Amino acid sequence: MLSVAAALRARISTRAFLPKALSQETLAEILDAARWAPSGGNIQPWRLIAVAGEARDAVCALASQTLQANPGQNEEGDRPIYPENLWEPHRARRYAVGEAMYEKLGIAREDKFTRLAWLARNYAFFGAPAAVFAIIDRRMGHGQWAHLGMFLQSIVLAAEELSVASCMQESWARLRGTLAGHFALGESEMIYCAIALGYADPSAPVNALRSARASLEEIVAFRGFPSKS
Repeated sequence: MLSVAAALRARISTRAFLPKALSQETLAEILDAARWAPSGGNIQPWRLIAVAGEARDAVCALASQTLQANPGQNEEGDRPIYPENLWEPHRARRYAVGEAMYEKLGIAREDKFTRLAWLARNYAFFGAPAAVFAIIDRRMGHGQWAHLGMFLQSIVLAAEELSVASCMQESWARLRGTLAGHFALGESEMIYCAIALGYADPSAPVNALRSARASLEEIVAFRGFPSKS
């Protein structure tokens, strides 16, 4: 069985999938494991909508129609994907992984058209046969958003154990209002993100991308621990 540490290191944002269906039974097994994720006060501030087949295609068609009609469509509202004027070192990290991705794809920086066409593949789940949309109530606090993140992390790690690839997609936040109408969400409910799920295409260069992580020295301050003997 894949260890948690191995799953953490193996998981990537998969951006090219094989045309192989993901069964409801396999997805249910993943979600059944993930529902045991930590939840402060056991509130479990999450709900999911899973789509495949015609339901998946309908969401993709809706996204395509909406964004073609208004390429600048942005329905992030007061929960933006990134803070305004992202600061260092976070801005540099974001820029670096984006450029590394386009390098794997062989898309030059000046080729804006092809870059935009690639970004549009977000709204086709990068070819994944299934996806889950994560829903949270707007009335929830910052703590509950953190708990939702723990749940989503649990989903992708449980998927990794079953050799199911994933890609967390905050890009769907651009269509929060549109999706709320499509899924008939409650008045205070909102889409946080989607997770594309399926089987990775091992021949796709983009799936060779491994984003860098800051070293422990950069992110951890160890205090009060005994000296190494």
